[in-house]
Order: sequence, then C-alpha cells, then structure tokens
Amino acid sequence: MRKILCALLLLVMTMVVLRPVQAQQTTGKISGSVTDTSGAILPGASVEVQQKGPSAVSDGQGKFTIPNLPPGSYTVMVSYVGFSPFQTSVTVAAGQTAHLNAVLNVASANESVIVTAERAHGEAEAVNETRTADNILNVLPAEVITSLPNANIADAVGRLPGVTLERDEGEGKYVQIRGTEPRLANLTIDGVEVPSPEGGVRQVKLDVIPSDLVESVQINKTLQANQNGDAIGGSVNLVTKKAGDRPILSFNGSGGFTPIANTRSVYDFGGTAGKRFGAQRRFGVLVSGSYDYNGRGIDDIEPVPGLIQQPNSTALVPDISNAAIREYLYDRKRYGFGASADYKLSDNSTIYVHSLFSDFKDYGNRYEYVLNTNDVAPAAGVSPIPGSNVPNFTTERRDPDFQVASVSVGGAHAMGTSLISWQLAAGRSRMLNPIGGR
Repeated sequence: MRKILCALLLLVMTMVVLRPVQAQQTTGKISGSVTDTSGAILPGASVEVQQKGPSAVSDGQGKFTIPNLPPGSYTVMVSYVGFSPFQTSVTVAAGQTAHLNAVLNVASANESVIVTAERAHGEAEAVNETRTADNILNVLPAEVITSLPNANIADAVGRLPGVTLERDEGEGKYVQIRGTEPRLANLTIDGVEVPSPEGGVRQVKLDVIPSDLVESVQINKTLQANQNGDAIGGSVNLVTKKAGDRPILSFNGSGGFTPIANTRSVYDFGGTAGKRFGAQRRFGVLVSGSYDYNGRGIDDIEPVPGLIQQPNSTALVPDISNAAIREYLYDRKRYGFGASADYKLSDNSTIYVHSLFSDFKDYGNRYEYVLNTNDVAPAAGVSPIPGSNVPNFTTERRDPDFQVASVSVGGAHAMGTSLISWQLAAGRSRMLNPIGGR
C-alpha cells in the first residue's frame, strides 16, 4: 500500500513539473520595441494581438512582451496618441520568440512639427501612460516640468488636477491629493518609499528635491493592493532619468533678481549627460545634476490687539499692547545629483542601478523690533496703563539642512512564459540643525 501511495505521489509531482515545460514548448511569445521614425522610444504604447485579444504596454525603454501564444500567424496592432496605428503580421513558433520592432509615423503631415517637437513628444508619452494605466494616474514629464518656472517638485506637482499645495516662504512644500491631508500621501522614488526628513512629521517635504532632477512625476490617486497603507490619499512617484537609445547632453541655466529687501538674486543651473555603449548598445549610463539659489525677503508689521481693563473700573476697552516690525531674509539653496546604469544581458533580461541625492539648505534670519505702546494717558480719573514703553530688538538665525537619498539595484528577466522582477533598495532622509531641536 505504501509503495502504491509513493508511486501516485511521484506521478502527480512529475505531472506538475512537466506541465509548465510542456506549456513552454507548445506556446511562443512576441517581444519587441516601439519607436518613432527618429529612433526615439515610445513608452506607454498599446500593443494588441487582434485574433486572441491579449495585449501589452511598452515599458520605459519602449519594450514589450506578449507570452503564452499558441503557434500560428497573428495580426499585431500598435497604437500611440499622436501617431498613426501600426499593423503587421507576425508568425509565432512553438517554444520560440517572435521579434517585432514597431516604427510609428506621426498621424499626418500637418502634425509632424507639433508631435516631434521635444515638449509635445513628452506630453504624448504622459498621455499614453495615463491612458494605459490600471488606476487613476497623472503623469508630468520632464519637458513640461522644465518649461514652467517650477522651483521644486512640489511646485511642479501642484500644477496637476486634483492637487493643492501647502506653501512655505512662497514655495510649495506639502501636497494635498484630492482634498486629503498631506500626511495621507507618501513619496516614492522609482517605486521605493522615502521617509520624511522632519522628525515627528509623516509627510515628506517635496521642496527638498529640484524640479529638473527627474524624468517624470507620477501621481497615483487611487489606492491599490500593492501600495502602502500611508498612500490612501495618493502617492507621488518620482521617476529618475535613465539612458535612452540616443545619446543626450544638455545644460540649462537662468538668473534674475527680485526688487525686495534691497534686491535678492535668483539663479539656477543644471545638466544631464547619458549614452549607451557597445556594439549592441547594451550598457547605458546617465548622470545629472541641478543647483538653484532663491533669495527671498519679507517685511511685515504684526500688531497685537487686545482688551485692557481700565483702573477702578470693570469696563474693557480695545487697545494694541505692542506691535512687532519684522524683516525676514531667506537664503534657500537646493542641489541634487542623479545617476543610473543598466546592462542588457539579453533582449529579455536587464539589470540596473538607480540613485538620487538631494540637499536643501533653508537658511534664514529674522530681525524683530517690538514697540510696546501703553499709550493711555490719565484723563477723567483714568490712570495710565502700567508697563514699560521701552522697545526691544531681537534677532533669530536658523539653518536647517534637509537631505533625501535613494538607491535601488534590480533586474527584470523574461524566462519562457515567466517574468522575474527583483529589486533591492534603500532610502534615507534626515534633517541637520533642526529648528527647536526636533
């Protein structure tokens, strides 16, 4: 009896093991890339097999894979907003991979100038990523971010629908997604969650990161099972820059001044360089950096109104006990670096390293001159209000330094009809010279 049970158990295990192998041998797959006529990758393109119905979406490198297809001839349709649909016939053999490189043309001659322009191309990518997403997603590409006067990531995110900002010293700091509190939205960099640099604060200061240091910003407005619990209000994901099929070398800079507090200067500069190496361009490297300085000044008068009881009476009369004349001078310095490297082991296997570091020095001085009024003179039996009329002058210096860093190592490997994706990541945030010791 024991021998019979062991034989049956061995038979079941053999069938379980051989079934995937048999399925792998009797099915094939279609793998390839989607680009435009200039060779630029098109992420977020919709790839659909007409006869069977399975579909895929091209990734950030324009690659796609449709597995588990029985042998035969199929019609594949590739669509992308702003481009004419691409259609071709592909033959799939058992246990083999059919390669398809789809090259899409612009929709019409009248649209060629608009679609191939740098900003319009980036907006088309964002529209396609939004259209093919499984949840409510808004994407802000780098071309749009840098085309507007965004001092930091928070200012850029605040331009998306359903997002409002909590500002500090004139710049965006925390985001509120769809009316929820800032503490209900988290920050991730390439999908890796980053903690807050402030002690005792759950939300992350988005003004720490320069706006031109990322490839795009993704706002997830719906909670999914694969998201963390602190993202029930929404999630902000920063996608770092990565090497593309074409070399890139760019520099930017701007400067000016504001006529406040005896003139305060404003300037920024940055650059990006990246390239793929080798005969088949399997190895890609990209580095980027950004620095900006924003001098700000604020003048204000803050009176302190109140009710003062008259001597020998229960009557209360309004009065201003003192007034503070204040001047704030801020020196906001922000810089950051990003780097990425990836290597294609094969057409279906890639390993990568992504990193980002940002530092924000929010230095400032406050000068305060306080006048104690106490100016009720004796009249009709009313005594003067007691207290000193001596003014006082105080200064305050603050120099908090916020830092955010993230590094991730991972890979994606397509093996037959299976896809293995892995990632090791670490994130760190801290605040040096905290205000009030926190």
